[in-house]
Amino acid sequence: MPTPVPPPATAPPAGSHQAPSDAYGTPLIDVSGLVPGARILVKDETRYASGSHKEPAARAVVARAVADGHRHVTIATCGNYGRAMATACHVAGVECTVVLPAGWSDGGESMRAAGAQVHLVPGAYEDAVDESRRLARDKGWVDGNVDGPYVDAVLEGHGVVVSALRAELAEEPAALWIPVGNGTTVIAVRRRLRDLGWHTVINGVGSAGNNPVLTSWPGAYRTLPPEAVSTTDHNQPLVNWHALQGEEAMEAIAETGGAVHGVDDLQLCAARAALAPYGAHPTAAGAVALAGLLARAQDGGLAPGTHVVLLSGR
Repeated sequence: MPTPVPPPATAPPAGSHQAPSDAYGTPLIDVSGLVPGARILVKDETRYASGSHKEPAARAVVARAVADGHRHVTIATCGNYGRAMATACHVAGVECTVVLPAGWSDGGESMRAAGAQVHLVPGAYEDAVDESRRLARDKGWVDGNVDGPYVDAVLEGHGVVVSALRAELAEEPAALWIPVGNGTTVIAVRRRLRDLGWHTVINGVGSAGNNPVLTSWPGAYRTLPPEAVSTTDHNQPLVNWHALQGEEAMEAIAETGGAVHGVDDLQLCAARAALAPYGAHPTAAGAVALAGLLARAQDGGLAPGTHVVLLSGR
C-alpha cells in the first residue's frame, strides 16, 4: 500500500486528495491511483495567482530589481513566464513589458489584464528573447530573462518548490518529474537538492522532437534548426529550437542518474484529463511531466519510492 501523505495541521475535507500546502499555497496531491502499486504525488504549481510555476522566480527577479533601484522589467515568454512576471510586477508596482511571439498563448491578453505592456513579434520564442534584450539595452530596463543578469534570482525562485517538498514530505522522494523548456527549473531544482543533500533522481520531460534537450539526449547538446520544431496549441510552452540553459540542464539530469523523456500531444492531453478527477486542471503542456511518468510506467515501470510530478501552468 502506498504510504499516505502526512496530514496537514488543519485537515482538508473528507475525501480530498490534497495534502499540506507550502508557504505560497500550492498543494501536493496524491494521484497514486493512476499507476497501481506506485506512490505518485503531483505538486500543483498552477495554483499560483498567475497560474504559472514560474511565479516564485518572477517574484525573486522583481525583488532584486527593486532593490537595485529599477522600476521596469522586460522579458520574453511563451506564456507562463509572462503571466508570472506581469503578476509579480503588478504586486510590486513595477512596470512590465512582455515580448511574445505573435499568435502564441492567448495573444498576451492575460498579461495585459495584469497590467503589463505586451509586444508581439513575428517568429518564435527565440526571436522574442532577442527583442526583449534589445529593449532592455536601448531603454535601460531590467533584462529579466531566465539567462539574463538576474539569473541567480531566477534560480533561487525556482528552487522554492524543493524547499516546500522538504517541509511536506517525511523523506526525500525517489524521483522528481520536471517539465523541460529552457532547462531553468531543472538546474534550480538540482542546485537545491544538492544543498539539502538529497539524492533524488531528476527526470526531464518535454515535447518529443521539439526541444534540443530531448533531441540531443544523451549525447552532447546541439541546437535544432528553427524550421525543425513544430508548434501546436498544446505544446507551445515546451517548444524551443535553442534551450537557453539546455546544456547545463542535461548535465544536472545526468548527475542524478535521471533521463529525458519525450511525449506527444495525445499523451499531453491524456495526462491533463487524468488529473481532472483529482481537482488539478493544468493545460496540456502543464501536464507534460505527468505524461512522461505515465509513459515510463507503461513502457518499463517506475523505480520504487515516491515520485513527485511538477505541474507547470493552467
